[in-house]
Amino acid sequence: MRPDEALAVLRQGAAQIISEDELHEKLALERPLRVKLGVDPTTSDIHLGHSIVLRKLRQFQDLGHQAVLIIGDFTGMIGDPSGRSATRPQLTHKEVMANATTYREQAFKILDPAPTEIVCNGDWFRAMSFEDVIRLNSRVTLQQMLQREDFRDRIENQQAIRAHEIQYPIMQGWDSVMVKADVELGGTDQLFNILIGRDFQKEEGLPQQVVFLLPILEGLDGSKKMSKSLGNFVAINEPAPAMFGKLMSISDELMARYYPLLLGRPLASGAHPLDAKKQLAFEIVQTYHSSEVARKTLDEWDRRFSKRDLEHADLPAFSGTEQERLAAVTLVSNVYREVFNLQKSHSEVSRLIKQGSVELDGVKIRDPRATITLEAGQVLRLDKTHAVRIA
Repeated sequence: MRPDEALAVLRQGAAQIISEDELHEKLALERPLRVKLGVDPTTSDIHLGHSIVLRKLRQFQDLGHQAVLIIGDFTGMIGDPSGRSATRPQLTHKEVMANATTYREQAFKILDPAPTEIVCNGDWFRAMSFEDVIRLNSRVTLQQMLQREDFRDRIENQQAIRAHEIQYPIMQGWDSVMVKADVELGGTDQLFNILIGRDFQKEEGLPQQVVFLLPILEGLDGSKKMSKSLGNFVAINEPAPAMFGKLMSISDELMARYYPLLLGRPLASGAHPLDAKKQLAFEIVQTYHSSEVARKTLDEWDRRFSKRDLEHADLPAFSGTEQERLAAVTLVSNVYREVFNLQKSHSEVSRLIKQGSVELDGVKIRDPRATITLEAGQVLRLDKTHAVRIA
């Protein structure tokens, strides 16, 4: 593929490229580019938000380039402060490496293993002396670090910035030097960190990497960034029914956002919202499971909700008899959290109850404060897309 053709393919879905001219020049070098993506295994799951940048990395691979996946076993113990209003909890190296094992497995659901080089940044950071660290820190100014919007906001709000957090962009930038990256991928919140890498490469006499930024995916709540810590995520290794059900719960407005970011195409004009949402959920399940599993999951969802045949549907179990005599709002909140891993506030659940969405064996529960007694075999319907069988 000619450089201009490859650039036209790669720019699709990009939020910002610094710069397209530089990328075009690199694509004309007639050698595989080294395309860097750093991931910090701060949790055990890769979710759909991560998949956006991983899919772009796979696109580079399909065009003949080398993926360089950096496992941040060292930076993961700090935690990226980008977009954070508070210091991340620090993890041990053992915790980070345990998460890294699952990250590799999940990443290869998207990436081609053959043209993927996996390295850990602890390999070079552990070899540094304290003198090396001081010399590296001397290359940046405190004023540079405090230009970051998230740091400025924390200062204005009188929230602490720990000294180790300032090290993070320095370390990410040095990663680019160590792997000789031609391109670095990241979300739009990574601009500052990736630019530091360009500066370090220039100082080291290396060609500067292209900054390639992808949009950040909103979580199921439609407002905040998809995050496991916020409970608004869809993990790519989730069971198919849970994955399908979560996607069916998103708003119509969010669905229009998910189509281009997750499927690579816009939502068709005039599409019926319910049918479009089913198609979205079907294709995501198909991608991370199989066509057979996706078809079975869709059929089960139709049987369970579209046809409302909950009595014979294969529903997830909830050990509700242990939580009987609870107020309806508390019980339903518990089911969302424990069965579907969804965080619903009491006000959200109260609204669902008052509007008649919650049913026990087909009988609507209208009072959020009503005391509910559960029996094994009953079906508790939470909303249009979530129901459980009491165990």
